[in-house]
Amino acid sequence: MNKSRDRMPAIPHERMTPAQREAASELASGRRGELAGPFVAALRSPELMRRLQRLGEYLRYDSAVDPRLREMAILLTAREWTQEYEWYVHYPIALQVGLKREIIDAIADARRPPALAEDEALIYDFFQELQRHRSVSDATYRRAVDTIGEQAVIDLVATLGYYSTLAMIMNVARTPLPEGRQPALEPLPR
Repeated sequence: MNKSRDRMPAIPHERMTPAQREAASELASGRRGELAGPFVAALRSPELMRRLQRLGEYLRYDSAVDPRLREMAILLTAREWTQEYEWYVHYPIALQVGLKREIIDAIADARRPPALAEDEALIYDFFQELQRHRSVSDATYRRAVDTIGEQAVIDLVATLGYYSTLAMIMNVARTPLPEGRQPALEPLPR
């Protein structure tokens, strides 16, 4: 499969529909500041893009999940989907909010990170269980509620689903990394 060709590049402003212009302007004037990444492709469906970005704005900036754990969940999702753009954006954020480099490196290598804190081990185990079994056990659910609380459990599940959606959009669109950036993730065996 040729992964080098961007299937859904930016739409020139003059070729956008009025709905696309309005949605692009709304996104660029918000916290994100620009139309980039998955939203370039998602703009093909302007109302979907609007709603998707509003959900993402909550999950990324206002979620009940601690930022360090949120970024860990996002990197786990990017690794699962081998989503280079998602990884490129969230790797430095994860470092900035205090996720240890050795944890990030292990995730990149598709290994269980060593020496996880209790809350980090919960995020890793919850993610792995949900990915592999499409659910979580009663024990993992109880551990999650006891560790991060019910609202954060719901926000965590939504974060995993949201970033999986973005990863699927970008993988289908073949969203490229910014000029001069090299992929950081090896494809996972499937």
